[in-house]
Amino acid sequence: MYQKHDTQLQLLVYVDDHVISVNSCGVINQFKEYLSSCFKMKNLGVLRYFLGIEVARSSEGMYLCERKYALDIIVETCLLGVKPISFPLEQNYKLFSVDDEPLFDLSSYRHLVGRLIYLGVTRPKLSYFVNVLAQFMHKLQPAPWNVALRVVRYLKNNHSQGIFLRSNTKLILSAWCYFDWDNFPTTHHSLTGWFIQLGGSTLSWKTKKHDRVSRFSVEAEYRDMADTVSELLWLQELLRAFGIDCFSITLHSDSLFSNPTCRNSSFS
Repeated sequence: MYQKHDTQLQLLVYVDDHVISVNSCGVINQFKEYLSSCFKMKNLGVLRYFLGIEVARSSEGMYLCERKYALDIIVETCLLGVKPISFPLEQNYKLFSVDDEPLFDLSSYRHLVGRLIYLGVTRPKLSYFVNVLAQFMHKLQPAPWNVALRVVRYLKNNHSQGIFLRSNTKLILSAWCYFDWDNFPTTHHSLTGWFIQLGGSTLSWKTKKHDRVSRFSVEAEYRDMADTVSELLWLQELLRAFGIDCFSITLHSDSLFSNPTCRNSSFS
């Protein structure tokens, strides 16, 4: 990141690919000329595709999706001809079973889950399911493998889905957090997650397993809210580095145990 007076320039580099963002057309042309004089490079113009992410622009905002990447997953798993489904996991489906024999070929499962993890960069709805599937990387049973294939069938129903970043959004950070106490019967760890928006644009989402056992549901709940607040504060500082000041931050929780005034709180 480079900033001088009213000029801001950001450079994102991955191996030999890079994205330049700047608030002045004259500055970006000078910077590209400078890079061309130092390195052999090719100017691809306005960003349309980067690391599997497709970018579509309009006056209303920017749409990010991984349509081609999702189609590659469907073809790779030989599910191109199967019937699509509208939801990735049945309600109350039991993934844990002490009676099922473990499968020994883990390479295909690990490869598929790894690709689904990267697909979650633009698919918030996959966060929970991919997190659950990732718990079986070391000991695979038939049920998780069948659920992973079901997630691919779900992708077939909406392979072009992504996130839309609005250009006229309000500068207000809003977060929704949730927790599931004692979610994993084998380890008794809880599950936590959050979903954060800047105005009407999705910025951050995550589902993760706690690294320690919570003795009470209230303990898991407050740990969940603390993790979400940490993410909110980090995003606030990140946006500030880009010259964007958020007017307020709001945290929503599905709490049933804590003080009702904490279920919907705002801070700055």
